[in-house]
Amino acid sequence: MPSYVLALDQGTTSSRAIVWNDQGEIVSSAALEFAQHYPSPGWVEHDPEEIWTSQLGTAKAALRQARVEPREVRAIGITNQRETTVVWEKGTGRPLANAIVWQCRRSAEMCEVLKREGHEPFFRERTGLPVDAYFSGTKARWLLDEIPGLRTRARKGEVLLGTVDSWLLYRLTGGRVHATDYSNASRTLLYNIHRLDWDDEILDLLDVPRAMLPEVRPSSGVFGEADPSLLGAAIPIAGIAGDQQAALFGQTCFETGSAKNTYGTGCFVLVNTGEEARRSASGLLTTIAWGIDGKVEYALEGSVFIAGAAVQWLRDGLGIIREAAETEALAREVKDNGGVYFVPAFVGLGAPTWDPYARGTIIGLTRGTTRAHVARAALESIAYQTRDVVECMERDAGVSVPALRADGGATANEFLMQFQADVLGRPVLRAAVAETTALGAAFLAGLATGVWRGRDDLLRHIRTGDRFEPAMDPEERERLVARWRRAVERASGWEIA
Repeated sequence: MPSYVLALDQGTTSSRAIVWNDQGEIVSSAALEFAQHYPSPGWVEHDPEEIWTSQLGTAKAALRQARVEPREVRAIGITNQRETTVVWEKGTGRPLANAIVWQCRRSAEMCEVLKREGHEPFFRERTGLPVDAYFSGTKARWLLDEIPGLRTRARKGEVLLGTVDSWLLYRLTGGRVHATDYSNASRTLLYNIHRLDWDDEILDLLDVPRAMLPEVRPSSGVFGEADPSLLGAAIPIAGIAGDQQAALFGQTCFETGSAKNTYGTGCFVLVNTGEEARRSASGLLTTIAWGIDGKVEYALEGSVFIAGAAVQWLRDGLGIIREAAETEALAREVKDNGGVYFVPAFVGLGAPTWDPYARGTIIGLTRGTTRAHVARAALESIAYQTRDVVECMERDAGVSVPALRADGGATANEFLMQFQADVLGRPVLRAAVAETTALGAAFLAGLATGVWRGRDDLLRHIRTGDRFEPAMDPEERERLVARWRRAVERASGWEIA
């Protein structure tokens, strides 16, 4: 009998389900978008019921399209938008509020108070994370403060709190399991990534009752079984990981120093640091990559805030292109960038600059500048920012990144992939399978249920994608990078002045 794994990929704007066969190939997929809610400026919410119904709907549709019997599905893997926070009744599974999305800034003032009181080094040491509204801890505090009686009920064990993976797991198991995995727990600002437990001092500081938090388990292992009434069989739910960690696993970045970049609206660069949690002097995040076979592995993570979004701005803001794919042909129309550099600091700059006051800058314009130069500069900016993060990672982790694995929508742009290899001075390996996040969830679930026998077996089932080798003269590379950094200096601190 053939073996299949169902991966549930719950994202920020849509829910997706993919059926994989035991060769690591996609058999079918289905996706549904769901509503975004913006009740106040800077606030972002999702309806937890809509998250659940959209995800269940895609699972049923993918199985139907694959013509796979539920009994043929060996396991379910879950990967999810990280940090988004849900609270619900234990007895009924009824959400008690909309989910607070990772993008939501409602707890920013709370974070500023914590930093003024000198707590940030404490959080960094215990959790590997800065104090920021991005993470779940202050979202949880906000819910407990704002919903009447919630904290009292939480202490009695009547209500539960979790990230989206926990919410889906609870609903899939018919309310029998309240759990999460190491990777998602490490993004909450409540979890001690060294002791591998919820941190009681942090829970006391934020006044979050431990009784409402999920049990933390390995990323690969059976969490429970899906209620047979949902999908037609009691399928083991056997793998969970946050989306970026799942992509790292799906890219088979199993060795220390192996790294991947997901090219999307922004970029998420992660490097595997092995069994040691490396602290960053550059403001990168120390996070748990996954927990498997009784051990936990860590990663450093750096975010490029604006990547593909810069190309979207060329389309929607300037109107100089009709679709993103045009930028590749435009970039090739000119022999170089004509001295034009585009620093897309629309929302400030992340690592290594960490300047919230930087603003977008296009510099080096002359009468000879064309839209082709600007389009090329936008693509080049993605590669320069990625190089800056990779350099920080190598320095902070004390490892060499021999090649960069690439996934995400923007990897279809071959000019970008080649320029990335050129400015990094090392190969870029484009994923053969675009859905690496879902593949990572499938791999984690399949390992726990015997679909695959180990990491070597997974490596045998990974198809090799395109390889882009650096072709730029090293002196030219350093000249271009130096000019990029001059452009960044000019974009920095704009709002202060």
